[in-house]
Amino acid sequence: MSETSTETTNTARHRVVVLVPLAVFAGLVLLFLYRLHSGDPSMLPSALLGHLAPQTKLPPGIDPIDFKGNVTVLNVWASWCVPCHDEAPLLMQLAKDNRFRLVGINYKDEADNARRFLGRYGNPFAVVGADLSGRAAIEWGVYGVPETFVVGRDGRIAYKLVGPITPENYEAVLKPQIDKALSAGS
Repeated sequence: MSETSTETTNTARHRVVVLVPLAVFAGLVLLFLYRLHSGDPSMLPSALLGHLAPQTKLPPGIDPIDFKGNVTVLNVWASWCVPCHDEAPLLMQLAKDNRFRLVGINYKDEADNARRFLGRYGNPFAVVGADLSGRAAIEWGVYGVPETFVVGRDGRIAYKLVGPITPENYEAVLKPQIDKALSAGS
């Protein structure tokens, strides 16, 4: 092979070695930007939608058997969670609706802090379970607190809201999902 042909081959290989990773990186950046700007982050998909609620008992009051036969709205919260403080008044409003049960999972929180939080804002929950280890949150597929789930009468997860309940997402999304679960199987 001639020296010129070897140099041309080496130059072509060098370009491929440089351009392929650069093209892959550019594609990943475009995908990231597309996903970043393509919708509401509170609408993260959940692999558990349509599946039975996790069968985790949490002291002092959450027993998975109670999910069957009732529509349940389950809220994962913590006293150290700033958005949880913001959504607390809305949870008190939700608790006034006796068509469903409102249940809380207190996530990785000190018992005294959780009690103070509920004393400050009121306790909207029919029952609260303490998830000190975070294991129940993993089983529920929680990304972070707060998160709210709607569980249908069949005990299956019907909807998941990531982030705090706000007046806007309550009216636009959560309330219609609760109503849908209430009308299913009635």
